[in-house]
Amino acid sequence: MRSTFNNWYVKKMRANETLSLETDRVEELLEEVETIAVVGISRNRHRDSQYVARYLQKAGYKIVPVNPAADEILGEKSYPDLKSIPFDVDVVDIFRRPEDIPGAVNEALEVNPKAIWLQLGTGDHPEEQEKVEARDIAFIQKRCIKVDHQFLIRPKLEAQEAG
Repeated sequence: MRSTFNNWYVKKMRANETLSLETDRVEELLEEVETIAVVGISRNRHRDSQYVARYLQKAGYKIVPVNPAADEILGEKSYPDLKSIPFDVDVVDIFRRPEDIPGAVNEALEVNPKAIWLQLGTGDHPEEQEKVEARDIAFIQKRCIKVDHQFLIRPKLEAQEAG
């Protein structure tokens, strides 16, 4: 069953040159980053934002929750906003409503991450993409960071462990 999903994912993400280049960029990014701020992470363990963050934490990334209504999530100190984080973050992963994305992207630009990632369900934001890429920051949207890690990075790690 696993290979069926892997084959489907690889076919879908390599369906054309544009998607293939984007997938290469995502793969490189996930191999080099260490710290991921999750904007809009829920305190509810059954919400997608916490499920994704928990997966990434177990995969070895340092997760930084950004939720003004929480002191701690997933055993990590939660910050009210990105500017309150006293260290650099590599990726800002955003779980917000589509109408909140421009403000969240502007806040993310203030901390100058390597990448700004809009999770699935946050909409399509070409004007935000243009603004972010003009600052030489990677911009990923309409993709799930967990799914990309699961299919692009985890198989490599499993092969290293087995070999």
